[in-house]
Parts: sequence; structure tokens; C-alpha cells
Amino acid sequence: MHGPVLISWLLALLTAAAGAYCLTRLRRSPCTAGAPPRAGTRRLIARESDAAEALMGLGMAAMAVTGGAVPAAVWASLFGLPAAVFLLAAAHAPARRAHRLHHAVGALAMTYMALTMAAGTGHHHGTGAGTPLVTGALLLYFGGYSLWAGARLLHTSAGTLVVGAAGLPRACRLTMGIGMFAMLLTM
Repeated sequence: MHGPVLISWLLALLTAAAGAYCLTRLRRSPCTAGAPPRAGTRRLIARESDAAEALMGLGMAAMAVTGGAVPAAVWASLFGLPAAVFLLAAAHAPARRAHRLHHAVGALAMTYMALTMAAGTGHHHGTGAGTPLVTGALLLYFGGYSLWAGARLLHTSAGTLVVGAAGLPRACRLTMGIGMFAMLLTM
């Protein structure tokens, strides 16, 4: 990431907190053994989502701080493999297809940013901005996602503010959407 160091550290702190929260949710969620089949499937999908969001939050924090210091191959393998897994899961299982595709887009965006940073390491800041069409499409996606996630956080079907434990996962998703948008904007 290019731009003020303070912004990079604040973004890293915010996404690390969201990733750590998702990691604690993953650790606290009960195992699926002995649960009814439908409840077991829901828990498995929730664990999958928590794992993906923990990886993305902590990975975004690390990438915001370290930037090009870590080889692009490390970032590409760290995010490319989960992207492929989510794409395959979305293609073969209709349950939560849109959510899995969202995680795949996020992991592919992280891979794209890592490869773009590696390509621009010998240049001045801001010259390795990647392909404008891809960057623009990702900015539109994560900007739209952040607006959608923010609207879901603020309003329920009853029109009230979501607070407490029910709103924290949504707040984490909003945080990571905004973080991804900021990273794409400043790369």
C-alpha cells in the first residue's frame, strides 16, 4: 500500500481486530458432531465463513503493514489457494453460493494486489496501480459491498439498529469491505 504511514497502520489495526474477532468466533463455535444434519450444515458454513474472514482480516492487516516486503509468491499462494477452493465450492454446492463467491473475489483481489505490488516495486509510488479496468471493477464491487453491508448493519426488517453480538459479524464484514476498498484505492 502506498500513502501515509498512519493510514496504513490504522487500516492494519482495524482489519487485524476484525480478523482476530473472526478467529475467536471460529474457535468458540461448537463442533458439528452430534448435531442434527441441518444444524450441522449451518455450523459448518458458519465455520467456513469465520475461517475465510479471519484469513482475510489478518492477511489484509499484514499486507497493509508489510506491503512489498513479503514476496508476491507468498501472498499469491496464501490467497490464491483459498480463492480456488471457494470458486470450486461455489460451483459444486448451491448452498451459500453468493457468500462463497464473495470470499473468492476477496481472495482474488488480495492476490491481484500482491502481484501488482511486486510488479511496481522498482517504480515510484503509485505507478504500479495494476490494470485500471480490474482495479476499477474491484473498487466498484467493494464500494458497493461496503454500502450494502453498512445498510444491513444499520437496519433490520423491523427498521431498528442491530446491536450486540448479532451485529458484530456484520460490522466485521463492513470493516473488511472498507479495508479492501482502501487498499485498492491506495495501491
